[in-house]
Amino acid sequence: MTAGSRGDVAPYTGLGHGLAQAGHEVTLVTHGCFESLVTGAGVGFHALPVDPRAELESVRGRGLHHSATGAGKLLRVVEMARRLVGQMADDLLAAAHASDVLLLSSSLGPLGHTIAEGLRLPSMGVYLQPLATTGEFGPAVLGGRSWGPAGNRLAGHGVGLAVERVFASTVPAVRARLGLSHHSPGAARRARERQGWPVHHGFSPLVVPRPRDWRPGLDVSGYWWPYDTRPQLPSQLEEFLGSGPPPVYVGLGSATVPDPARLSTAVVAALRQAGMRGVIQRGWGGLAADGDDMLTIGEVAHSALFPRMAAVVHHCGAGTTAAGLRAGVPAVPVPIQFDEGFWAARLVSLGVAPRPVPLRRLTTAALASALVRATTDPSYGERARALSARIGAEDGVGPVLESVDRLAG
Repeated sequence: MTAGSRGDVAPYTGLGHGLAQAGHEVTLVTHGCFESLVTGAGVGFHALPVDPRAELESVRGRGLHHSATGAGKLLRVVEMARRLVGQMADDLLAAAHASDVLLLSSSLGPLGHTIAEGLRLPSMGVYLQPLATTGEFGPAVLGGRSWGPAGNRLAGHGVGLAVERVFASTVPAVRARLGLSHHSPGAARRARERQGWPVHHGFSPLVVPRPRDWRPGLDVSGYWWPYDTRPQLPSQLEEFLGSGPPPVYVGLGSATVPDPARLSTAVVAALRQAGMRGVIQRGWGGLAADGDDMLTIGEVAHSALFPRMAAVVHHCGAGTTAAGLRAGVPAVPVPIQFDEGFWAARLVSLGVAPRPVPLRRLTTAALASALVRATTDPSYGERARALSARIGAEDGVGPVLESVDRLAG
């Protein structure tokens, strides 16, 4: 069960496929607009209401562009999510009634855990970001900035309460409906911790080592790669790739931006100033470019495209960050909000990216400079290829499968 943007869904197609290959009957429960992602993966699909793209493009969603960064913006998103999560409760309950085990993303964790408790189903978390409180780094959803061990734990506790607040108006009604006693959001969170509720994290320990102060039951499993079957790139893209040196990919995934035309102009100017061809993905932000040295594309599999790039410029969503690391090419991070700053900092610390160019400070000169560094300093590519080989040897599905077998048994 997962909710959110494409990046909050795609990794679970690969995880679900792996579990199905091992003999489990798997259903992906998420927004109906993502049904095409599971085609061929050998998993079922249960549609949830709410179109996340439509919400981001609504008046409320566009208002987030004018929000403060960090905690202030997180609270705005929390309030927006609170209004939407209740619309999904009935479908989540219906899907759970047909299930034996619930695997829950962080975006639905508290509500899903309540449903599992009420139906007496075993459950566990399958998270794409490190959300549990730790003193080793600040909360990923606040960009990972560190305030020291004590400050990091305090900030982590605050983020945990904010997440519970998303479900504060829905969980009590679901608990009553399932015959459970009333719990405050804080009490429900503490109960999960006392029980040692298991959570697997779908990222590589080479990228984020498991914090030493995490409780037992919080594990870092390795990446869950989105399902694809050796996808073919569109013929126009193939022709473009074959017509010159490897280009640079630029994409912001499911992020929306206040002025797509202005940003597109700055990106194209930076690519040309750096002497690079560009493949520009429209994404939800509506980027576009013209000219023989630029190609605008729609959705394509990152696994097929990224290895053929000279570098990838992206917003550092968890899934796109993973795809870039898998491809073994340098990155230029352009973080926008929430955990993207955290992943951008990880790419820099791993030596596969120069310093980030946050979207709010992006200029043609800043992006061009970062592109030149990423594509002319061979150390970035060397480290990216070495890390790719190590990540490629990991099995992120195996630890989850072992846990599912225990829960199902």
